[in-house]
Amino acid sequence: MTERRIVRGRVDGFSPWEDILGASQAIAAGDHVHVAGARPVVDGVLQGEGDPYEQVRVAFGNALEALAAYGLTADDVVRTRVHLTHSRDIDAAGRAHQELFGAVRPVATVVVVQSLVDSRLLVEVELDAHRAGLAATLEALEGKQP
Repeated sequence: MTERRIVRGRVDGFSPWEDILGASQAIAAGDHVHVAGARPVVDGVLQGEGDPYEQVRVAFGNALEALAAYGLTADDVVRTRVHLTHSRDIDAAGRAHQELFGAVRPVATVVVVQSLVDSRLLVEVELDAHRAGLAATLEALEGKQP
């Protein structure tokens, strides 16, 4: 598994697209963490090909892994976005979302897009999280990482 670490408030190491785009998987901004473009890919291998439920579950798992680098969990999530390539997949996506976030009930947006960067992808997800005092915690840890 690729090593994930916070560098200058950013978490990298999830996708080759980070270097191509000049972007990070996650970034802290004050007491907020924003996670973008999480896909159902683990160690470079697409998970759940053809299965929207499994793809949503794995993609959010990757997004939550990025949050974990900041010490945050699903309980800290305040907003989710699910990008689907087919409207027929809303029930499966909703079931996976409910299982992961039903107790938290963040605000959520689901959109249907024409396509994603890989035609086998049925979903890509984003999330935002908040924890009071996170900025101070990250500042105290600055310089203590390898």
